[in-house]
Amino acid sequence: MLYSQACHMGAQMLRIAKDLAENNRGARVLAVSCEITVLSFRGPDAGDFEALACQAGFGDGAAAVVVGADPLPGVERPIYEIAAAMQETVPESERAVGGHLREIGWTFHFFNQLPKLIAENIEGSLARAFKPLGISEWNDVFWVAHPGNWGIMDAIETKLGLEQGKLATARHVFSEYGNMQSATVYFVMDRGE
Repeated sequence: MLYSQACHMGAQMLRIAKDLAENNRGARVLAVSCEITVLSFRGPDAGDFEALACQAGFGDGAAAVVVGADPLPGVERPIYEIAAAMQETVPESERAVGGHLREIGWTFHFFNQLPKLIAENIEGSLARAFKPLGISEWNDVFWVAHPGNWGIMDAIETKLGLEQGKLATARHVFSEYGNMQSATVYFVMDRGE
């Protein structure tokens, strides 16, 4: 059981579940994410814009997926296939996002240049991830993206030259539910086309 792992954990759970399923014949892994942000909710403070922005952008959410390998014909109907999985740390991101449990509750902070930091590093990360699959054109990829926030999605679209609509599902989920941290990517998967 892992908890309070924030946004990146939704994709990481898929990576871990894929590894478990592929290395344990017949296994089916239930990955569950439940994010409750009520600990960060408190009265507004004119001197703490970051707290207000975080409260406005985050939401509660729970979702689950079952991950397996070698689906049983006629019994299981996979919706997605995880072709490959990897993780990468964005350079200089140690203090870009964080949370602390304090007397006033759970506090979040974001480096105001987070969209720029992600945009500067996303193409290299994608190139390394997709090279073994022979993919280098980002508009050819079916996008299941964790939205983060509006600025992050805008920066990614601009940097990669994505066609309009590539992040439409992520944008819709964010507009309806906010950033539900690890659960968000499962909401995007559920509504993907």
